Amino acid sequence: MDDVNTAAVSERPAASAERLVARWLAAFEAALKAGDKAALAALFVPDSHWRDLLAFTWHITPKRGADEIAEALVAAQKTTGASGFKLAAGRTPPHGRKRLGNDVIEALFEFETKIGRGNGVVRLMPEADGSAPRAWVFLTTLEELKGYEEHVGDRRPAGEAYSRNFGGENWLDRRIRQEAYEDREPTVLVVGGGQAGLGIAARLNQLDVDTLVVDKLPRIGDCWRLRYHSLALHNHIRVNHLPYMPFPPTWPKYIPKDMLANWFEYYAGAMEINFWTGTAFVRGSYDEATKRWTAVVQRPDGSERTLHPRHIVFANGVSGIPYVPKLPGLDDFAGTVVHSEGFDDGSAWKGKNALVIGTGTSGHDIAQDLCSHGAKTTIVQRGSTTVVSIDPSAALNYALYEEGMPLEDTDLIAATGTYPLIIKGYQMAVKRMVEFDKDTIAGLKAKGFQFDIGEDETGHQMKYRRRGGGYYLDAGCAQLIIDGKVGLLQYDRIDHFVKDGALLKDGTVFPADLIVLATGYYMQQELVRRVLGEKIAEKVGPIWGIGEDGEMANMWKRTAQNGLWFMAGSLPQCRIYSKYLALQIKAQEEGILGGR
Repeated sequence: MDDVNTAAVSERPAASAERLVARWLAAFEAALKAGDKAALAALFVPDSHWRDLLAFTWHITPKRGADEIAEALVAAQKTTGASGFKLAAGRTPPHGRKRLGNDVIEALFEFETKIGRGNGVVRLMPEADGSAPRAWVFLTTLEELKGYEEHVGDRRPAGEAYSRNFGGENWLDRRIRQEAYEDREPTVLVVGGGQAGLGIAARLNQLDVDTLVVDKLPRIGDCWRLRYHSLALHNHIRVNHLPYMPFPPTWPKYIPKDMLANWFEYYAGAMEINFWTGTAFVRGSYDEATKRWTAVVQRPDGSERTLHPRHIVFANGVSGIPYVPKLPGLDDFAGTVVHSEGFDDGSAWKGKNALVIGTGTSGHDIAQDLCSHGAKTTIVQRGSTTVVSIDPSAALNYALYEEGMPLEDTDLIAATGTYPLIIKGYQMAVKRMVEFDKDTIAGLKAKGFQFDIGEDETGHQMKYRRRGGGYYLDAGCAQLIIDGKVGLLQYDRIDHFVKDGALLKDGTVFPADLIVLATGYYMQQELVRRVLGEKIAEKVGPIWGIGEDGEMANMWKRTAQNGLWFMAGSLPQCRIYSKYLALQIKAQEEGILGGR
């Protein structure tokens, strides 16, 4: 999230803040309609930031600087026709806040375009001379398409199609028929049924876009259920809800993986998501003439089914294929070797020697699990790692969600961050994290642990955005290492692996019965290469990581390949961005938005 310092600034009365924001929005709309670049630029501070989510650019588009923002807005307005900028009715009112060290007035607003309705956030910076405040941060988002609104609230379906349909099809009959796809093709095929796949399928369902989710695992939720025994979410429940259905208020702050898995199963049923379990996506190709995919999936009985969707959404995580490095001599090891993806729990290894290779979150959690079951456990570090306490340090990045605003408003504000703002926010957070965690950091370093706070002092969050790993959210293993209950071995001390363990460069053998490879996963481009071919993989380019514009590469937006989309990230990222991905697909289906 983009905000780490969220203390309210109480000096400015709410009524005064509302008047200032209303005046700014009126001046903004007048300058926008007139196409007056100079007048628009004058409404922004020189180093200002605009992020657009579809409303003006039909893309996820960041702009920086008053002149660049004004020019882009005027150019986009010619086709967008945005109007009706006003304070958002019934939502969090304007307030004085401190954001990234700056005193601002933060306000939510609404507006319309020719084809849709939008929401936004503006942060105004008061001027020292008392003149009208100017915008520092500006967010515009497309909320809905006119005529294609979601079927929620007052627009919910009446149910006449199956209610009291004596002698005919009832709701269950209809669901079974819909899910079978015996008489039609899905418009969208979603590959992967975790939070990303469920989120985008739920959104598309509310836009009447026929969507099928396929997942290779045998049961909905198994993407979490089948992971290691002790796993729980490492961030607070208040940030982790799925679209439309928040978790029950009775649930724990940190959700156990099986609890989350069971919720996924319930969610799929409640949201009427068409879902084929035990179904692997095998291969696919795209026909530019028909604008359809030929997608082959393998069903649980081994048979293949060919589908012809217009869109494929890969929603199988930031990474989907386990990465197993070629470690010298590992094939000669006589014990058990397992990748972290296949590790369950350490109960079978009591009294045995275990090496866990990798010091990310999975590596530490697995080492802690093995240790708790009585295994003689050593964690092997291959590279410098960021270690962060779950609370209070990691919680700083979600401080926005502790301000008491409705989730919908908080999500909107959380989407304001452009790359420079995100970098600054994480740098500010890391300074506090290092102070909070100084004793743990010192203890780890004393044991020889290689510790870092990121290449630009942005900590674990930018590591997650850039590479999807390289950090540990500390659930207790750090103290086990400090106390010597979990051993620490630097990988560069290992010459090669032998029958009985690891042969060190000093000639001694470090014994092992079990080696766990907590070595991560291939990025999604490798999956695309394997199932869609080299040509499409190279055409699309890197997936996840930071793109040239500072946004996530090929994520939640149109790609260079027509009909190919990617949905991944944490639960809050999937909740927020599934809306915008679904709107793009719906707009293409209705001819509002063309292909790339």
